Amino acid sequence: MVEKVLVTGADGFIGSHLTEALVRAGLDVRAFCYYNSFGSRGWLENTSKDISSEIDFFMGDIRDPNGVREAMKGISCVYHLAALIAIPFSYHSPDSYVDTNIKGTLNILSAAKSFGTSRVLITSTSEVYGTAQYVPIDEKHPYQGQSPYSATKIAADRLAESFYRSFDLPVTIVRPFNTYGPRQSARAVIPTIVSQLLSGIERIQLGSLTPTRDFNYVKDTVRGFMLLAQCDEAVGQEINIASETEISIGALAEYLIQTINPNAEVVSEQERLRPKNSEVERLLGSNKKIKELCGYTPQYSLEEGLSETITYIRENIERYNPYIYSI
Repeated sequence: MVEKVLVTGADGFIGSHLTEALVRAGLDVRAFCYYNSFGSRGWLENTSKDISSEIDFFMGDIRDPNGVREAMKGISCVYHLAALIAIPFSYHSPDSYVDTNIKGTLNILSAAKSFGTSRVLITSTSEVYGTAQYVPIDEKHPYQGQSPYSATKIAADRLAESFYRSFDLPVTIVRPFNTYGPRQSARAVIPTIVSQLLSGIERIQLGSLTPTRDFNYVKDTVRGFMLLAQCDEAVGQEINIASETEISIGALAEYLIQTINPNAEVVSEQERLRPKNSEVERLLGSNKKIKELCGYTPQYSLEEGLSETITYIRENIERYNPYIYSI
């Protein structure tokens, strides 16, 4: 019998790539997509017919425990990716992050406990670490809630840990560092830069240029999730998916400028700056644990991943509005 798996947030950036990869791997996939009156399945609207025809679509709201329970019936493994993720939006709408990121995760954990789900992967974020106190950041690094978003993800992670320790629920907390690639929205820095450059804008508007990030191509992140789902030693663990390389936002912008339009320049815009104590100045992750547990190594260099991302945005530039600040 083919294993039945559930992906929440399947209509999103990482979730859509993961859903497609699981179908290609021969799994029976139920895709939990955010209910809307248009019946849109998000990024899965654009997947090929041979893939979409194999997906069991479920329209719902991760905040609704009844819908979550219905979606979880018959599921052996759940990949929980549904979340609100934009940091700037969390500054003025923190309640929505509590409801989605914390209560939504609780709904998944509670349903998994009731149904005896055999594997539960909870998606964390490198933002839970805040600015690095040491590098590379391993899984023992202290947590710092430097934004309402990161605070809700810390809380969700700790809820997941509590269900493992209290109820022996087979949970793995998966902690990707900054993921990028095709389909990512312009609220993220790479598509923000690329879409402005491809639209002919020569004054590229960004926030702070000094922070560093550990960027991971989406196909590498997806492969990390799938390896961890098959790794028994990962149960009860929280595990980074990281490249162990870093680049500053300024240097990243300069690379993309030289690649696309050398005549452009970067302007740091006040509106795009995080509050001083909220900015995460450095993220450089350790991938030692995931390497040791399941043999994971990144397959894409930053240059290779950026090349594929640029090609995608160029072919889908109508999806981006580079003249507004997307939060």
